[in-house]
Amino acid sequence: MSPAFFLLAAAALAIPVAASATSADLLRHLSASTIVTVSDGDFVGQTYATGRLAPAAAGFRDLLSVLSLKDGQLVIANLPVSNSVTAAPEILALDRQGRTAFVTERLGPRPEGGQTIRDLPPGNRLFAVDLTDKGQPRLADTAEIAPFPEALAVSPDGSRVALVSNTSEASFVQLVPYHDGRFREIFRFNLADLGVEGASEGPRGGVTATNVQWHPSGRFIAVNINTQNRVAFFEVADREGRPELQLWGNMVEVGADPFVGRFTPDGRFYITSDWGRNFSATSLEGRVPDRPSAISVIRLADPSASREIRHERISSAETDVASEGLAVSPDGRYVATVNMRGTAFPVDGERFQREATVTLLSLDGETGALTKIGDYPFEGVLPEGGVFDLTGDHFLATVFHGHESAGEANGPGLEVFRLVKGNNPGLQRLGRIPLPHGVHHVDLTSG
Repeated sequence: MSPAFFLLAAAALAIPVAASATSADLLRHLSASTIVTVSDGDFVGQTYATGRLAPAAAGFRDLLSVLSLKDGQLVIANLPVSNSVTAAPEILALDRQGRTAFVTERLGPRPEGGQTIRDLPPGNRLFAVDLTDKGQPRLADTAEIAPFPEALAVSPDGSRVALVSNTSEASFVQLVPYHDGRFREIFRFNLADLGVEGASEGPRGGVTATNVQWHPSGRFIAVNINTQNRVAFFEVADREGRPELQLWGNMVEVGADPFVGRFTPDGRFYITSDWGRNFSATSLEGRVPDRPSAISVIRLADPSASREIRHERISSAETDVASEGLAVSPDGRYVATVNMRGTAFPVDGERFQREATVTLLSLDGETGALTKIGDYPFEGVLPEGGVFDLTGDHFLATVFHGHESAGEANGPGLEVFRLVKGNNPGLQRLGRIPLPHGVHHVDLTSG
């Protein structure tokens, strides 16, 4: 499909999902008024191993999907929006009111005749999707940003989108105001100018930013520098109507490859999912470790302090192999990671696994100590994104697609778990809501 198709499609297709009562029941029990996912139509799970894109004849598309119920039936409204699974599972975010979904593309749509990853152009767009009518989401605006955006986040008041991009010359933080359905002037900050520098060989001196998150207060942002195993915190200020960034306290060293991160709801801690990849490896087997990933907890300095601002890594815990997605429950008591394990490896290889897992951990809100509760398996390829619902009673994990022999019930979609609380907490698998091929991130709100 041409790039113009992804940009200009104004109407969504609202498709009732015939499978059902089961899917409708799953959605009915979730505490969220708006649930949105994004799907990458260019990749299959084994593209990382083979370099080859999904067959064009399959008809897969890059989509934003909005889930809702109508007359007791699950309805999925799909809107073509360019996105890429090659980024962290942080390229979709909703404002708190659920009125707008923001999406960015690390890589652009495949050109005519494109067959390999190398055929995909750099992405450089930020999209705003109007969700006022959940059955007919529409593209509200598009902004051109620095190439290869890796992640985005929406400020607590919904007025700004923060992004990180990694070009061949520099890593950038970008702040993009959004008002009345339109993006405004883009403000771009070179991380090297803000004190985040690299001294190694390679692009950007070895600096790669893979995650950005807003502090619940809206005063600060966190940026994960996964190639340097550290997190930088910045204060966001305004001077004469223009935003300014400056380092807030010290940069904190965490575990290897902190790909994504989250603030706890009370803003006291910042948690990273430390994937642990080997960036010098030239093969998928060498790059993706066969040992468990980990989580780090950073205790933040008091935001009211004017000096001696020092953040500290205070705890860590193992998760499972190849953790990507990370979520914190609304009450801050639980943390979950989505673990791909060996699901993306060739099926005839030694490291292939049919099952991925979700790791559930408890978090002590006073000390920041983590305790692993368990790993909970489910079948599927390349699960990445995950989120708790608004009451924290359920957890959703995306599944890119199923195995060839799995059947429709274990195809692409949202894997739904119930969070069992009390003295013996854990996750109970409830089922899967079917979605288009390539789903890799999910967000939800009460709006």
